Amino acid sequence: MAQNFIGCDRDQSFLLPPDVRDWLPEGHLAWFVLDAVAGMDLSGFYGSYRADGVGRRAYDPAMMVALLLYGYSRGVRSARAIERACWEDVAFKTIAMMETPDHATVARFVERHELALAELFSQVLGLCAKAGLVRPELVAIDGTKMAGNASRESNRDFSEIARQIIEEAIATDAAEDELYGDARGDELPEELRTREGRAEFLRKVRERQAADKAQDEPELIPEPAEQPDGFEFDVKRIVARGQGRDGWTREGRRQLERQRWEQRQPIPRGREERLLLAAERLEQQRDMKLAAQRAYEDYRENGRTTDGRRLGRRPSPWTAPVLPDDLVSISDPDSQRMKANLGYVQGYNAQAVVDEGQIVLAAEITNNPTDFSNLDPMITTALAELERVGVTQRPRVALADAGYWNEQHFDEVIANKHIEVLIPPDRGGRSEPRPGWTGGRYAWMRAVLAAEHGKLLYRRRIQMIEPVFAHTKHNRLITRFHRRGRIAVRTEWRLLMATHNLTKLHRHQLAAA
Repeated sequence: MAQNFIGCDRDQSFLLPPDVRDWLPEGHLAWFVLDAVAGMDLSGFYGSYRADGVGRRAYDPAMMVALLLYGYSRGVRSARAIERACWEDVAFKTIAMMETPDHATVARFVERHELALAELFSQVLGLCAKAGLVRPELVAIDGTKMAGNASRESNRDFSEIARQIIEEAIATDAAEDELYGDARGDELPEELRTREGRAEFLRKVRERQAADKAQDEPELIPEPAEQPDGFEFDVKRIVARGQGRDGWTREGRRQLERQRWEQRQPIPRGREERLLLAAERLEQQRDMKLAAQRAYEDYRENGRTTDGRRLGRRPSPWTAPVLPDDLVSISDPDSQRMKANLGYVQGYNAQAVVDEGQIVLAAEITNNPTDFSNLDPMITTALAELERVGVTQRPRVALADAGYWNEQHFDEVIANKHIEVLIPPDRGGRSEPRPGWTGGRYAWMRAVLAAEHGKLLYRRRIQMIEPVFAHTKHNRLITRFHRRGRIAVRTEWRLLMATHNLTKLHRHQLAAA
């Protein structure tokens, strides 16, 4: 008797049913994503296209948005991987309706609609709220370190960056001799040893870059990086922290990063432009340190103690380095070297606020390695997101780990936002309180967390927030960002958390059905 097998005839006329609705089973994630996008407000995307029908036809933004959301839900974020999936994957074919946008088209769409894509997070959260999944009475806050599109070896100091800029500019031995004279060639020019000389050097390099760009692509002349405004140091606030001279530098760095967020610019694609941006960043950081140390010395000489007595003692003067002494990545100058669970990474600190059902209520990124200054900003962002999607219920209790201990943020969240905060003052590895961290708020918080109700409530933090990061990194295999710059990385992180919520909503509807 002949063996009986299911036929596999590759010469048959149709490999797929003629109706696209038969390609995927009912309840598939692709159908859910298409329905979700159909209910979203995409005016931010359509508004950037011509309304008169003139010009080359573009792909429908609704299709491109659905393609990106489904790709991120499946862990497919690369533009080339999305292009390949549109040729090979039935679900991608269904969403694109047999169209195959190439990787350059996908990448340009993401870059063109950077801010609109980031705002999709709020629209997905609104869908979850309509389904009754948002329960914000108890929220948990945490951050996870994720590598960026840069290696730790990409960090350079100013002298290395300046040499590379000079090497890019030198075309002949004659030009090198003119620049260095009788020197060996590995020394920096004397003009770079003063602040004015470095400013003039960087200005000339930027003018040369702009001239080269104008000759090739007139519309892509890079704008010069804006210099940060003056620094304002709150003496009472800094002195209350008890950090001494270092506290003034930390405050200056915080203000500098805030100014960079407000004046954020995309990271240039060209290496020479990134080198120039990195050099300017280092110069700004040196100016920040100089302003902070001058403010500290002025306080020590002219300031007063809490009882009104003048300090009247000038500390030993701080000598500014001849060259900026920090390091910056020449691949992604916005990224920072920070300690993660498995060692150090060059990347970002991705922050999230979640509710009891592991629905992400807020998603932001920072390049500060610590969580110290993120409690109030993340609570504020979560409240704004809830208000935007029409959720009137406010959080009553916020849970966070010891890294978020910040008494100034406590006062802001508890007194002004009326949200109780549970944060242990001691990290898990400490058996004794830190010196000076006794009495007052420290003792009160330890007593609350030692009580049975406080202990049970705080134990829920790890059950709420940690599975979100674990699912992202271990199940979805997303351990690093693909894009560069704080704008692009923020969009990428918000899309990741939006698709996390979207897949939870999809599973909820399947279970309800």
